[in-house]
Amino acid sequence: MTAARLHPRVRVGNRILELDVPHVMGILNVTPDSFSDGGLWLDPGAAEARAQQMVAQGASIVDVGGESTRPGSEPVALEVELERVIPVVRRLAKSGLPVPISVDTRRAEVARRALDEGAGMVNDVSGLADDPAMGPLVARTGAAVVLMHRRGPSSAMYDSARYEDVAREVKSELGRAVARAREAGIGADRILVDPGIGFSKRAEHSVEVLARLDEILELGFPVVVGPSRKSFIGQVAGGAENERVGGTAAAVALAIWAGAHVVRVHDVAAMRQAAVLAHAISRRRRHGP
Repeated sequence: MTAARLHPRVRVGNRILELDVPHVMGILNVTPDSFSDGGLWLDPGAAEARAQQMVAQGASIVDVGGESTRPGSEPVALEVELERVIPVVRRLAKSGLPVPISVDTRRAEVARRALDEGAGMVNDVSGLADDPAMGPLVARTGAAVVLMHRRGPSSAMYDSARYEDVAREVKSELGRAVARAREAGIGADRILVDPGIGFSKRAEHSVEVLARLDEILELGFPVVVGPSRKSFIGQVAGGAENERVGGTAAAVALAIWAGAHVVRVHDVAAMRQAAVLAHAISRRRRHGP
């Protein structure tokens, strides 16, 4: 299959991300129970300091999330998610953060409040499947949206991790998410797709999707890859959650080499270095001096 023509840039609210360079999305979890950094950035002041640090290290986007989606996690109440996310987004926007703010949520009400406070992107792990109001909201506000692939809720993440051809099926299901977005009125230049590394996927599935990322690129939309510190790294190469920087860097470099446009990570400085070098080598290999 021939890849659809990729838009050369993504519109994020009133900002533009050019796609001729790799972008790093810094993870800012304002939760007590996220698998790797839970509890570190609950205070809005600490969250702001962390966001500023990530921008100084090279983050192009800061992604704020208030509901853990680690395997086995249970949903939090809407009010709890709002209490965690909105003060942080408000503080980041008022601080004049020089990069777009993304809100990592599957709920339209959280997205609406965050966009009202200054966010410009919605990172929806359900690919617009969980809340029917999300697509029209994103379209109406002109936000960008990341459509991630997963099957089923986080509380039963591996129950649906059964594939005959994981890359083909992920591509097909992401295609349906794109169709939902377009039917809701979201512009093609505001859509990104994420194959959901580790979500409803066992280690071998995540490795296979990364190895065949070119098939995801055939959808014709910028690709976000989020391998940061995830369990598949430990299962393949060893290492506890805080010992997977090397494995994350390998996944980031190979994803950028394969054509990914954005990597979503905790360790911004190291992963930006890996992404920029991989991008430079890949460009030289494809286009010459």
